[in-house]
Amino acid sequence: QVQLVESGGGLVQAGGSRRLSCAVSGRTFAMFVMGWFRQAPGKEREFVAAFIWGGTNTRYAESVTGRFTISGDNAKNTVYLQMNSLKPEDTAVYYCVADYSLVMDTRPQGYKYWGQGTQVIVSS
Repeated sequence: QVQLVESGGGLVQAGGSRRLSCAVSGRTFAMFVMGWFRQAPGKEREFVAAFIWGGTNTRYAESVTGRFTISGDNAKNTVYLQMNSLKPEDTAVYYCVADYSLVMDTRPQGYKYWGQGTQVIVSS
């Protein structure tokens, strides 16, 4: 059973940076899609970023392109989301997601496994 545990959320000022981590356990295949979604109060969950373990391709939402970077440390079984130039509209609960797939889906239903979420608040 795959388990995802996020950490790194908190309060940050606009223009600042924050790195989220997602510890992965139970992964049994080398190839595996992982990503991040977020959900702001009163809004639907939206895709943020995704990548494939063992690959080089990444995919980002337009709203975070150039500011956020997704990466993985295979030795630590950890996925990161480096967030720079944060804006108040980035305030949300951020969820780590994963699936036994090679598709970097932008839809929530594309991912079977979800973490519990970590809150990021960007103050203006």
